[in-house]
Amino acid sequence: MPFSKFNLCPLILKALEQNDYSTPTPIQEKVIPLVLQKHDIMAKAQTGSGKTASFVLPILNIYSQNKALGKAKIKALILTPTRELTLQVANSFDIFSEFLEKKPKVVSVIGGQSIGDQLLDIQKGCDIVVATPGRLLDIIKKGQINLSNLEFFVLDEADKMLDLGFEDELELVLNSLPDIRQNLLFSATYPPKMLEIASKITQNPTEVSIAFEEPTVQTIKQRAIEVNLENRSALLRDIISNEKLEQVLVFMANKRASDNIASKFRKYGLKAESFHGDLIQEDRNITLENFKTKKTNILFATDIAARGLHIDDISCVVNYDLPRSADDYIHRIGRTGRAGKSGLAISFITLENKEHFKLIQKRSNIKLDFEQVEGFELIGNPIEKQKGKEPIKGKRKSKKDKLREQNENKSN
Repeated sequence: MPFSKFNLCPLILKALEQNDYSTPTPIQEKVIPLVLQKHDIMAKAQTGSGKTASFVLPILNIYSQNKALGKAKIKALILTPTRELTLQVANSFDIFSEFLEKKPKVVSVIGGQSIGDQLLDIQKGCDIVVATPGRLLDIIKKGQINLSNLEFFVLDEADKMLDLGFEDELELVLNSLPDIRQNLLFSATYPPKMLEIASKITQNPTEVSIAFEEPTVQTIKQRAIEVNLENRSALLRDIISNEKLEQVLVFMANKRASDNIASKFRKYGLKAESFHGDLIQEDRNITLENFKTKKTNILFATDIAARGLHIDDISCVVNYDLPRSADDYIHRIGRTGRAGKSGLAISFITLENKEHFKLIQKRSNIKLDFEQVEGFELIGNPIEKQKGKEPIKGKRKSKKDKLREQNENKSN
């Protein structure tokens, strides 16, 4: 089905054509008509499914029909968990509105950049604000933003927002919004806490669920390579060299490790950089741009890069350190094999994490054969999980005893 079936503004269709968007993805096919029909949406879809365009396009279409004169008022607020995703969503609004007679004024509100400049842009008048919760809350507390004319509230990558600890900020932002608005929620997963927050945002949403897109996963060749912890760095260099991998995204457990290994790779003459939340925003932007334009071909990153980064030409994703969960594994490997291209995902399996990876496989419904690379064979025995000491009977209070004590204290 072509995008023209949605009866979008011809000038938006022109921008779609200009940017090689020909056929809607499943999430776009379901969500765009519902948004145009003014439904609240609670959508479940994986990263990389095209959900950004599923809300950007209908919001722009409705904006294009509004001929209001005078100073621009904020009609749409999009909340995202990371600065990079904020900038990319704002860029999508710019791309798809390129040919509109009156382009919407879009302001990105993120930390790491001048709050004064952002306040000035808002006060000059804007139509759309794309923001991270912390910085938006700073501006709300200053009383420098008017959200009373808001028509759309979009919560993007909602579960990731909870993972990053933005629950309290989200509650405060919600308290600042007008009661009557159209709500669009997008999340890869809906754990109980997310459902609780969703119920505070919208009471009667239309639920849209897009299963993990198996054809996308099937274009990704997944490998599990056994290696001792201390040999991972040398093995990675060997794989990149022998298999002539071009753009490699390597997931690390923490920021310090990302910096250290990137520095080590540069000493070997490789074009490597690190990417994590401690970088100032300017450096984050430059690092990503270098990777996108292939000035850098190896990017060592924390999970900040697992969601929301739209880089189509990543040839290989490496789990140098394993993710915590099966969901995180899927999000990580989904950075490669995008836009119908094939991709490669490699996970390093050590004595320490072998059992954890077996659990990830089970929950991801995948089964990989463990392999070894000559010269880097895994040496040693699997580490058995230590069992804790059994509790001594009678030493710990039972639930009944605790409840009895609580009741006694209340009566006293």
